[in-house]
Amino acid sequence: MTKPPAESSKLASSPERGRGKGIALLVIASCQLMVVLDITIVNIALPHIQTSLGFSTESLSWVINAYTLTFGGLLLLGGRLGDILGRRRVFIFGVLLFVFASLLGGLSQESWQLLAARALQGVGGAIASPTALSLITTTFREGPERNRAFGVFAAVSAGGSAIGLLAGGVLVEWLDWRWVFFVNVPIGLLIAAATPRYIRESERHPGHFDVLGALTSTIGMVLLVYGFIRASEDGWSDTLTIGSFLAAVLFLGLFLAVESRSRQPITPLKMFRDRNRAGTYGIMLSLAAAMFGMFFFLTLFVQNILHFSPLQAGLAFLPISVVIAISAGIASQLLPKWGPKPFMVVGAILAALGLGWLTFTDIDSTYLGSILGPMLVFGFGMGMQFVSLTLMAVSGVVPREAGAASGVLNATQQVGGSLGLSILVTVFGTASRNEATDQVPRFLAEATPAQQLEFRRTGELPAPWGDQVLASGVSGAFVVAAVMAVVAALIALLVIQVRSSDLERLRGGAVPPPADGAAPGGHLSEGEEATDATAPVRPRREGGNGGAGPSG
Repeated sequence: MTKPPAESSKLASSPERGRGKGIALLVIASCQLMVVLDITIVNIALPHIQTSLGFSTESLSWVINAYTLTFGGLLLLGGRLGDILGRRRVFIFGVLLFVFASLLGGLSQESWQLLAARALQGVGGAIASPTALSLITTTFREGPERNRAFGVFAAVSAGGSAIGLLAGGVLVEWLDWRWVFFVNVPIGLLIAAATPRYIRESERHPGHFDVLGALTSTIGMVLLVYGFIRASEDGWSDTLTIGSFLAAVLFLGLFLAVESRSRQPITPLKMFRDRNRAGTYGIMLSLAAAMFGMFFFLTLFVQNILHFSPLQAGLAFLPISVVIAISAGIASQLLPKWGPKPFMVVGAILAALGLGWLTFTDIDSTYLGSILGPMLVFGFGMGMQFVSLTLMAVSGVVPREAGAASGVLNATQQVGGSLGLSILVTVFGTASRNEATDQVPRFLAEATPAQQLEFRRTGELPAPWGDQVLASGVSGAFVVAAVMAVVAALIALLVIQVRSSDLERLRGGAVPPPADGAAPGGHLSEGEEATDATAPVRPRREGGNGGAGPSG
């Protein structure tokens, strides 16, 4: 139901909500940083979590996957919740749920308790993150103002992963692994307290929740990721591996069928009819897969082979977050002049070059000689990408579908990361096993009796033989990650088109809707309010999303 005109007018004229756009952006960006950061802040703590809660090496990956899968799988529903119930109130609820789940994670005493808390964290993040992006589209006018806001948001999204590794190193080194969860509690409470003062509530749009679509997509992706992880452990011919893939195809096919027949789907399939938006989602899927893999395997490499402490490992990733922020700032300034396509193509190529460079890592590699350079190249490319992809995905989307559009973009990032990491883990496992076949005879010929006895007890090769196995697996994973980035570059080159209407929006100009009132490519349709910075202010209409001013 829409709000009565009197209440809507009150929201629009509230003086305390008419100021402080800078603080509003800080609140929104802080939430996104907290949610994105949590994906990698746990990576540094994984060895300590394994020892404390008794995880096996195989099950340890689910500490990451339990979060990213529920996060990615429910993002689409989270965006829809904001459209129907009001984005500000849904944003606050998502933040508070995330805080509660973080507290449970820090208090966990058993492995299953931590996995349940991580899944609940993913639910909270899935509600808060797409709503945060929608609040930008309704708080800042389209044009330079929104470009700057998206630049900040994209820099936080891209740099949050590296910042999480640094924060995780500090917390684990100086306090305890549980603080990688506890740290979210005060931050989240501050965000929830500041939101009602500095961010306006949006109008509710009539609709219903596509719960069946959300469930089928989430279950399908969980089964698909489980299939890849199972294959890395038990092989592709394993009955459960094959069954997982078949069930994943079944559920994902059911998801498409549900969405094509739903009157109000969580994923409006018509969004994919616009080639630029569909290409944007494909690029994000490929690059997120490569990015998740890079952080995961480099974390293993610097701690297990270079023998960095948790704090040293976190500091090692700090340069990439700085480069991403610089690159995102440059891209946001030049986008109105050149459009997003050049940044998409060049950014993906740079990411592929950085990952290709990392394939040469081995047990003799050093941080300064073999790791830092590729990270900087990769980070500069990713900073260019995130700004361009964010703007292209939501540019010109009608207000009633802003939540769905941002939800699809975030979902492709998280689902692509989970799926890509599972694929790369499978490649890593295969390459490691092949290398172990060569290293075990060498170990048995050269090891001391004490080393051989320990090997028979644990089944793990000590250094340097074990290091060689790990390095070979990491190098093999980076080969596939580089291929993923190349795929993203090809999509950007062959699919994305530069349109004058897109450039006009980026420059803050008003783009009139087509004469027939349709809204291809995200143009405003008849009855929707203009949100361009230079568009005339029109009266608020019942059921619409407001005039040129912010409404979120």
